[in-house]
Amino acid sequence: QVQLVESGGGLVQAGGSLRLSCAASRRNFSSYAMGWFRQAPGKEREFVAAIIWSTGFTYYADSVKGRFTVSRDNAKNTVYLQMNNLKPDDTAVYYCAARAGYSATYYLTYRQEYAYDYWGQGTQVTVSS
Repeated sequence: QVQLVESGGGLVQAGGSLRLSCAASRRNFSSYAMGWFRQAPGKEREFVAAIIWSTGFTYYADSVKGRFTVSRDNAKNTVYLQMNNLKPDDTAVYYCAARAGYSATYYLTYRQEYAYDYWGQGTQVTVSS
């Protein structure tokens, strides 16, 4: 079983920045794609960003385009979510997720939770106004 561990959450003022990290507990774990989701209080979990590990191709939710950047470090087997110009609406628990195997239809399903096989426990991001 693989565990994903997120870190980097915290409290920040509006307009500030945070960088989230996600690493797998198993050193030799490889995945096809990694995604970031978030869940605000009283709301459903929603897609934020994703990256295909081999190509670095990225996907973003419209609400974060231009402010968030997803990236990966092959040497560290770690995925990052750089969040700039944070807004109070970005307050949520942020989760990383991994899709283990290749999918020819990932470009259609990357926003869906079922497209991912492993999930982290989440890290809290709070943006104050």
